[in-house]
Formats: sequence, structure tokens, C-alpha cells
Amino acid sequence: MGLIWDGPGLMAGVDEAGRGPLAGPVVAAAVILDELQPIKGLNDSKVLSERTRERLFDEIHAKALCFCIAEASVEEIDRLNILHATMLAMKRAVEGLRLKPAKVLVDGNRIPLLKIPAEAIVKGDSKVKAISAASILAKVSRDRQCLAMHEAHPHYGFATHKGYPTAEHLQALREHGACAWHRRTFGPVRLCLEQAR
Repeated sequence: MGLIWDGPGLMAGVDEAGRGPLAGPVVAAAVILDELQPIKGLNDSKVLSERTRERLFDEIHAKALCFCIAEASVEEIDRLNILHATMLAMKRAVEGLRLKPAKVLVDGNRIPLLKIPAEAIVKGDSKVKAISAASILAKVSRDRQCLAMHEAHPHYGFATHKGYPTAEHLQALREHGACAWHRRTFGPVRLCLEQAR
């Protein structure tokens, strides 16, 4: 006899963090929530404070039936392009789930290549709790990686801008060139490397 939650209704939410930055991996998460252990306050990670995201990150870890956080590396982003790398990270997150969902709901307007029925939901991270949970896991995981990147390369300011093309980041790129974490195919990084030649 199968377990109760192995039934036809298991649904996974999927989201990513880090498509826009000039540096670091793109991170995706897939989450299957437990209906018997609801989590209050789930929302699009971008509208939550850092403190709230950190608290919910721990609560999702504790209460979700299962989750998987995956990524596509800077090298993969440069080789495949950011869209394909994002889809790859999402595919890895879904395939890494301990339980197999019957359906996958993905934030946005595109879905990765999966063997499971999937649906794209625009603004899903504010409409579907499992996608909100995935957005929080992906964002907190990526932010923590940015802190590690900052420790290795403090002069770029990764801890504050998280790799996004802020004025401070672009100035640091001009002064110090690109580091191993930078996405070489992204315009501002490419321009910086060309000017450094």
C-alpha cells in the first residue's frame, strides 16, 4: 500500500533566483508542501524582508513534505545562456525531489523540460503557496552564496548588491575587472573585459 501523500494530488511549486545578476549561479527550488502543516506568511520572496525570508526558510525546511534546491553554474550560464541555464536548474530541482509530484507549477511563463505534467503561472510566487515557498528557498540559498562570494572577493560588494548591476558593482568591475564568479556573456561584464584588453 502506498503512502497517503503518494496519491494523485501531490503538487510541487518551482521558482528561481538570480536571473538578472552579473555574477554567481542561478538557483532554483522545488517544494512540495504538507497540507497538514500549513506555513503562515508565504509570499513572493522579493516582497518579504530578509529576516522574514530567513525565518520562513527554516520553517519550510521543517514542515515541507520535501524540497530540493539546485543550481546552474556561471559556466553553464555562459555556455547555454541564462534562460536555458534557468530551465536546467529548475529541472534539476524537480528531479531531485524525494517524492514524485503528480503536477508541477512553475513561476513565470516558461516551463523546463520535465517528464511530469507542468504549468507555468505568471506571478505564481504571489498566487501559489508552494511557488512562494520555492521562491524563498531559492532566494535565501542564493543570497547565502553571495555572502560567500563577498568573503572571497570583498571589493565587489556582493554582500549588498547580490551580483545585480548596481552603480557600485559596475564601478568595482571597471576598477578590478571580472572575477571567476562573473558571467562573461552578460553585457556589462563583456564590455569590461573588452576594455581591459
